[in-house]
Amino acid sequence: MYFFLSILSLVDMGFISTTVPKMIVNIHTHSTVISYVGCLTQMPIFIILGAVDCTLLTVMAYDMFVAICHPLHYLVIKNSHLRCNLVLVSFLVSLLESQVHNWIVIQLTCFKNVEISNFFCDPSLLHKLACSDDLTHNLIMYFLGAIFGGTPVSGIFFSYYKITSSILRIPSPGGRYKAFSTCGSHLVGVCLFYGTGLGVYFSSAVSHSPRRDSVASVLYTVVTPMLNPFIYSLQNSDIQRAMRRFLRKSV
Repeated sequence: MYFFLSILSLVDMGFISTTVPKMIVNIHTHSTVISYVGCLTQMPIFIILGAVDCTLLTVMAYDMFVAICHPLHYLVIKNSHLRCNLVLVSFLVSLLESQVHNWIVIQLTCFKNVEISNFFCDPSLLHKLACSDDLTHNLIMYFLGAIFGGTPVSGIFFSYYKITSSILRIPSPGGRYKAFSTCGSHLVGVCLFYGTGLGVYFSSAVSHSPRRDSVASVLYTVVTPMLNPFIYSLQNSDIQRAMRRFLRKSV
C-alpha cells in the first residue's frame, strides 16, 4: 500500500501543478485568458495525471482486496513485478485516454479565441464548445465517461463487494472493525475524487452552470489531492498521537 501511496503522492503533486499555477496567475493579474495552444497543452497533461489518479485508486482497492481476502498469499500475489506492472498499465491507459480526448477536441472544435468559465481547460467544457450539435456532444461525453470512468469505478465496487463479504464472515467484532478501518481512508479519497469529478463530467453534458462547475472542479483538482496525505496518514499510529497532542495543546 505504501508503494502505491508514494506513486499517488507524486501524481497528486503533478496534478495540482498543472492547474494551480495558472489559477494563481489569473488571480494576481485579474485575467482569465489562456491561449489556444496553452489550453491544448494543459488539457492532455491534466487528463493523464487525473486518469492515473483514477486507476491508482482502483489498484489500491484491489490491493486491499488481496490483503483482506487473501492475507496469507499477499506477498506472493502482490510481488514487486506485479506492482510495477500495475503502475505501468495505469500510465498507459491514462495516456490512451488523454490522446482520445485530444483527438476528439481537435476534430470537433472550430474555435481559436473563446472564453472558458473555469480556471483550467476542462475537457467537458471544451467538448461543450465544439461545433457539433448537443446530441453528438452528449454521446461522446457519456461514452468516454462510461469507458474511462465507469470501468475503474466498477473495479472498486467489485473489490469492496468481495471485501465486505469477507469481513462479514469474521466472527469477532474487533476483527471486523479493524478490517473496516483499513478501508476507511481509501473510501474517503474515492468518494471525494470520483464524486466531484464524475459529477462535473456528467452534469456538464446535461446542463451548464459555470459557478457550480468551478466549485466542484476546485474540489477534485485542488482540495482532494491536498487532503490525500492527511487522509491516508491518519491510519498511522504516530500521526494519530501527534494529532492528539496538537489538539490538546490547542484546547
